[in-house]
Amino acid sequence: MEKRILGKSGLEVSAIGLGCMGMSFGYGPPGDKQEMIGLIRKAVDMGVTFFDTAEVYGPFTNEELVGEALAPVRDKVVIATKFGFCPDPDEGGRWMKADSRPEHIREVAEASLKRLKTDVIDLFYQHRVDPGVPIEDVAGTVKDLIKEGKVRYFGLSEAGVQNIRRAHAEQPVAALQSEYSLFWREPEGEIIPVLEELGIGFVPFSPLGKGFLTGQFNAGSTFDSTDFRSVLPRFTPEALKANQALVDLVNTMAKRRNATPAQIALAWLLAQKPWISPIPGTTKLHRLEENLGAANVRLSADDLAEMDRVSSQITLVGERYPEKIMKMIDR
Repeated sequence: MEKRILGKSGLEVSAIGLGCMGMSFGYGPPGDKQEMIGLIRKAVDMGVTFFDTAEVYGPFTNEELVGEALAPVRDKVVIATKFGFCPDPDEGGRWMKADSRPEHIREVAEASLKRLKTDVIDLFYQHRVDPGVPIEDVAGTVKDLIKEGKVRYFGLSEAGVQNIRRAHAEQPVAALQSEYSLFWREPEGEIIPVLEELGIGFVPFSPLGKGFLTGQFNAGSTFDSTDFRSVLPRFTPEALKANQALVDLVNTMAKRRNATPAQIALAWLLAQKPWISPIPGTTKLHRLEENLGAANVRLSADDLAEMDRVSSQITLVGERYPEKIMKMIDR
């Protein structure tokens, strides 16, 4: 597996990482714990060194899963986790609210270290910007944790340009994690140029468009109530039907390159910048093998130009998230 450096940070990770959220949360019922441990360890055997989790995935159970799975190879891998959420009592605990108070960041760090069975968090992201806490205070708290040896690198997730700049001035940001794929290209406008300017790595989540770019869904697809796609505007029958043109583009390129649609979607991301490391998630071994195979797919300049030209003519239907969640995203 090719290795990449996240920006100017010096943090080396596998070109393709593994997002572990779906093993415990978000995409239907949790997977069998022992099977998921086996899958994570298989990923290590296949060259993956970059694993992503968060305290709220589960909550808490995903960190425990990742910690147990990676304990035997802890010195060979990079573990990223996140702080910045807590259950919202006004919503009966069903929804999370932002909480990046310095004392809460410290509480999360200590709890995450225990669940992950480690003495240092490699990459500690603020999960979402907290409008109630100055970003300098957040960055400063993580800076102190780095000095104490409890954290190695600081990251942000779904942060906007101004907060990226302000945080980076207080404590260098190693990586930004945000959604980015052929299905969501907004970061190309302002975010990616700023990351390049400041030397910050980019870790795209949902690089397969939450599964949409694999071509496995159509207007008749339905989702379990435990699958958060059941409430996403881009996964209504109308949106799925309207957006099939993008899947057709990926399928066409997949046939040309003797690859799968998922591999083309990931190869497209890898071709954008050398400091991008996507983190597709899965609970299935054959999907893991398929995703990692994308590292060997090379798209030519003509391929990329054609994909840009055709995709620019496609008007995608549906927002990323319901309005309540969209309001939590820093712009």
